[in-house]
Amino acid sequence: MTARRQEFAELLETFRDTAVLVPLRNDGWLTVDFGGVRWILAFSDESALARYALARDEAHLEWPYRTVLGAKLLDAAVPGAGVPCGVALDAADGTEHAVLLPPVTGVVPDAFAVDRMRPEGASW
Repeated sequence: MTARRQEFAELLETFRDTAVLVPLRNDGWLTVDFGGVRWILAFSDESALARYALARDEAHLEWPYRTVLGAKLLDAAVPGAGVPCGVALDAADGTEHAVLLPPVTGVVPDAFAVDRMRPEGASW
């Protein structure tokens, strides 16, 4: 269990320091709602984004995106969502390669972590 936690901590640190691709939809980030959480979809590179588009049978569509530092997604975009929110990295790449960064303490700002009390004034 300790090794898994260390592995995740290292992955999280790498994600925070890495620029990722975030598709744009409807004047905002591409997101999906699942399990009571809004997930911002992020991709490690254009190939990963293309695999997602193909999995959705939308490879023929234009997929505009922004390059965003992982830390900015976790520290600014997640709190700005107004609902419990995390980041899903490379969502089409299966459980072996996709990564979920859930809205929990140590991943997102404490005030927006679902394992903490709801922040005063939050709409969720």
